[in-house]
Amino acid sequence: MAQSFDVAVVVGSLRKESLNRKVALALAQLAPPALRLELVEIGDLPLYNQDLEEHDTPASWTRFRDRIKAADAVLFVTPEYNRSVPSAMKNALDVGSRPFGKNAWNGKPGAVISVSPGALGGVAANHHLRQSLVSLNVAVLPQPEVYLGGAGNLFDPEGRIANESTQAFLRSFTEAFLIWVQRNGSGA
Repeated sequence: MAQSFDVAVVVGSLRKESLNRKVALALAQLAPPALRLELVEIGDLPLYNQDLEEHDTPASWTRFRDRIKAADAVLFVTPEYNRSVPSAMKNALDVGSRPFGKNAWNGKPGAVISVSPGALGGVAANHHLRQSLVSLNVAVLPQPEVYLGGAGNLFDPEGRIANESTQAFLRSFTEAFLIWVQRNGSGA
């Protein structure tokens, strides 16, 4: 039986019907069977504050950290807010990286996709997130880079990627990500 990999998918947009969430759900359908993509919610994570760590660690932080630690890899799907990542995404990075010495992200293979209704596809957020991930010791897939612009027109009424060339591109991305995870995962 072929090895399969548990991929924690962190979506930076909290809106239930966000374009980023739709892309993440579509990726789960397009990915090779060896990649099991599962969305990990971040909307219930209180803002990181070390005082909470020292007195009464929020249960949502513990749940989130344990989920990330258990994953074989991480996939980040983010919109761009003010040329950067949303505060919820940054907070998730901070919560997962603390307390010092217990970085849940450490050594995970990862990938970044940015999604935007605008023409540039969230390129600034994508690169800003990559910069933070280097600091967290996440081995980020260098190619192919994914900046999905015009995202408001990507979906059919059922929420699937409507354009066949976009489907093919995202399939090729997930296939490259699978190879990356196989080469850079802890089981490698």
